[in-house]
Amino acid sequence: MNLVTDNHITPAQKWLFCNGQQLRKLFHAAMIWLEVNCQTVNELNVFPVPDGDTGTNMLLTMRSAYKRVQDSQEQHVGKMAKELAHGALMGARGNSGVILSQILRGLARHLREKEIFNATDLAQAFQEASHTAYNGVMRPVEGTILTVIRESAQEAADAAKKSQDLRFLLERVLERSQQSLERTPQLLPILKQAGVVDSGGQGLVFIFEGMLRYVNGKMDLQAATAQLAKTPAQALAAPENGQIENPYDVQFIVMGRNLNVLEIRQKIDAMGDSTVVVGDETTVKVHIHVKDPGVPLSYGASLGWITDVVVENMQMQMEEIIQGAGSTAVATPPPPEVTVQPGQVAVVAVAAGDGLADIFRSLGAAFIVSGGQTNNPSTEEIFQALQEVPTDKLIILPNNKNIILAAEAARDLSPKHVVVVPTRTAPQGISAMLALNPDGELEAVAAAMRAAAQQVATGEVTTATRSVTLDGVEVKEGEIIGMVNGRLHTSGPDMTEVLTAVLHGMGLEEREILSLYYGQDMTQAQAEEMAAHIEAMYPDIEVEVLPGGQPFYYFILGAE
Repeated sequence: MNLVTDNHITPAQKWLFCNGQQLRKLFHAAMIWLEVNCQTVNELNVFPVPDGDTGTNMLLTMRSAYKRVQDSQEQHVGKMAKELAHGALMGARGNSGVILSQILRGLARHLREKEIFNATDLAQAFQEASHTAYNGVMRPVEGTILTVIRESAQEAADAAKKSQDLRFLLERVLERSQQSLERTPQLLPILKQAGVVDSGGQGLVFIFEGMLRYVNGKMDLQAATAQLAKTPAQALAAPENGQIENPYDVQFIVMGRNLNVLEIRQKIDAMGDSTVVVGDETTVKVHIHVKDPGVPLSYGASLGWITDVVVENMQMQMEEIIQGAGSTAVATPPPPEVTVQPGQVAVVAVAAGDGLADIFRSLGAAFIVSGGQTNNPSTEEIFQALQEVPTDKLIILPNNKNIILAAEAARDLSPKHVVVVPTRTAPQGISAMLALNPDGELEAVAAAMRAAAQQVATGEVTTATRSVTLDGVEVKEGEIIGMVNGRLHTSGPDMTEVLTAVLHGMGLEEREILSLYYGQDMTQAQAEEMAAHIEAMYPDIEVEVLPGGQPFYYFILGAE
């Protein structure tokens, strides 16, 4: 049946065409289901550091997109897709959010002239989405969300040849995306080391799953939205009585011989929802929401030894409401008194913590965008910062690996001449600022700042958010861990011992100056005591103690 004149999608009917209102509802359902499973995505973090925010970044990107159309009555599917893509781009946060916005941009590009689309149109739009996402990343990596969207697009093309039922196409796409997600650890070894699938890919699977739940009549958008506003996100998996259908979150590891990951996933998936099963022939990690936690645990025990068992009652977890958490998006502070003159080169820097922000201002940054770990600024916030500065020559210092893509998206949006110097840490950004020449040529200044950023070694000290063995380092949840230039370096119960190992990993013996930026959970006295310890070990090193004010990280260190 042709449902173009009806904005509702009935499970019992064939679904041959999609209009603008149906697309809006599909997107709404996808956003709701991603919110339901947001924390599951966040927990799929490779490194045991407090930056597991992929789910949050993707959700905030989706919210920004949906906000553009939530009250729209537009029936033209191309116009609706364009608004969704624009909203996603402006609200994109983190690398995962930016890639998601590129996927939507590709979909919208193919659909822009269409009043409605059919299965063939959607399959072609998926292809364009995949191409756009890959082209939006400087060095595409397989085993990520990119692989999942590419293989999903391939499946969509094959499905459209077999049937023009859009429901059939979505079912095939969801199944293939799940299979692709399961393979990500085989394509990206660091995922296999960490025992997780790709978090961005998992987020995309939940997006497809949300759409299909709505199409199959398993989600009432109005009831789900109302429930989400007043209860924890996981309660959305429940019927309208407010009781979670599968209230127990169960996680464990199975160790055995000749384990069949695909078979295990199929059997676990039949027990509940929000299934994640990944591993190899000897070790399989399981995550599932169920009514009775004993069922998956008994099944796991029948296969071999089970370890790292976690059982949580989600019905009782009422502390965190993701809807509220999402509303605390990064706020761009008002700019300081701008001293930049038209025609000069100015810097927009991202900083986490008042102390680091003050340091960047003191070095000549014209505008500070608040953001960092777990708090990535959106493309729009960076774009607006560029527009605030009264010059058309600008350099962006993202100072975080997960902000680089958003900075590049803001650059592409701006009518000004903008260069992104891809600093991955605050010390790199500070070193780059020392090479700033406001009266120089933009490209030459950017090159000098890029070179300066590479001269600094960065160390970071924080608390492990989970237990894992990665890069030969065994980490226990709650221990102090040290990172060197973005890689896990050491772990242990003692702060001083961890810091000592980090300094050695930074090659402090060959450095002259160490800047010690202490975080919001450390006092100046504690930082100075640590500095004295460092000076005793390295008497030839000049140690500078500075208040960074950064959250989560006790110390950030920069050595030159």
